[in-house]
Amino acid sequence: MYIRSEFVGMTAGNTRQPASPVDAYTIGNGNGTEVVVWTYGATLVEVRIPGRDGRTDNVVHRLPTLAAYEDRAANAYVGATLGRFCRNVAHGAFTLDGVRHVLDRNEGPNHLHGGTYGFDRLVWAAATERDEDHATLTLTVHSPDGDQGYPGHLQAGTRYRLGRDGTLTIAFRATTTAPTVVGLTNHAFWNLAGTGAHRPVDGHHVAVNAARVLRFGEDQVPLPGPPAPVVGTPLHLTGNAPVHGLRLDNFYVLDTPHTWAADLHDPDSGRQLRLSTDQTGMGVYTGDGLHPPRAGLCLQPGPWPDAPNRPDFPSARLDPGQTYTATTRYAFSVR
Repeated sequence: MYIRSEFVGMTAGNTRQPASPVDAYTIGNGNGTEVVVWTYGATLVEVRIPGRDGRTDNVVHRLPTLAAYEDRAANAYVGATLGRFCRNVAHGAFTLDGVRHVLDRNEGPNHLHGGTYGFDRLVWAAATERDEDHATLTLTVHSPDGDQGYPGHLQAGTRYRLGRDGTLTIAFRATTTAPTVVGLTNHAFWNLAGTGAHRPVDGHHVAVNAARVLRFGEDQVPLPGPPAPVVGTPLHLTGNAPVHGLRLDNFYVLDTPHTWAADLHDPDSGRQLRLSTDQTGMGVYTGDGLHPPRAGLCLQPGPWPDAPNRPDFPSARLDPGQTYTATTRYAFSVR
């Protein structure tokens, strides 16, 4: 197991954080798997794994430069850690204990992925550790009271842990000084063909361990009422057919957390990803807005969209003295 770091460059800076140095950390297991994470946005930049032919390639969509990652108008949160709350909040506001909190409205009238200067726009502090079986990178960031409209000082962490068996674990945690809402996720786009193949994900097969999806309006805010069943519809993803022809931007309800949530397989390279999580839902997006389109498939476990305004959804509330945690594991194989 090994960890190495190198300097990437300086951010341009923004109103939330001045220009800051960005480092790249490479975590390896010595058996052909390497993970590259940048401190900017606690971003997953590369995951290099071998295919059936033994050749190693990067299997997450990446951008060419730091400036490209900073250009959120052109690039959809590629690989970043999202927070404080990683999905839509309707009308950019929520009420907690009778107090209405108005958030940054960065998606029309709504709030999306933590706001204009969410966690994806910040450089995080880094610490590393390793032993015979694991190499770990822990990234932390402080969000002051009122940041993007959220109450309470929030201390958040993202931990990337690579095992000798090649399993990657991404674990989030957070604590607060006042009642607030929180929900973190990673926004990587997976392409098991490898970025060197220059192929879209249309040939991939995906299975999702879910029988219901949320119903959305045109503004991507969940509609009133319960989730909709998908069995017998094109949204019931069983892995039996390629995703070609499917335009997915859906949120699946995971009724059995702590078990597998998704299987992704590229028949040409033989690479396979099994994702398991303790979260109760997962976004699935075919990357139609990427450059180039469909360069990766986003599998995004996390809180339910607009949960701060929906008492019928799993709660996103975090109180002082509590610790928010969320863990997802990515197991890679070849067949």
